[in-house]
Amino acid sequence: MELDEIKNLIELLQNTDITELQIERDGAKLKIKREKFFPSVQAAPSVAKPAVEEMAAAKEMPAEETKHITITSPIVGIFHRAPSPEAPPFVEVGSSVKKGQVLCIIEAMKLMNEIESDTDGTVLQILIENGHSVEYGEPLFRIEPAS
Repeated sequence: MELDEIKNLIELLQNTDITELQIERDGAKLKIKREKFFPSVQAAPSVAKPAVEEMAAAKEMPAEETKHITITSPIVGIFHRAPSPEAPPFVEVGSSVKKGQVLCIIEAMKLMNEIESDTDGTVLQILIENGHSVEYGEPLFRIEPAS
């Protein structure tokens, strides 16, 4: 089984309620299992609470500020601002970015998925703390598009 096939299966599972998949092909076995996320249950207070408050404030912004682009997570995983713990972050608030430039990595099932900018512009906000888990569709960055 090719790596691209495995990545596609993982992406398909993230958009469904299926929590376990087992495939056997040509003598090779693959088992993908994920924990079910229960959004109403919270084990401990989250350090990312300011980010949640910022997101709520972003929803209440005046109409002139709605031109900003929000980059959201395409998958469930762990948010990493840098390629390794020793490396500097891909971007900071105020950084100029180009379309296709890597903004962060989301680690899902030990696979590192690079998240790229959808547009040229300037990073206004980084909405998630490094090392925190993210959900599908969760806002990660706010970018002001270049004029």
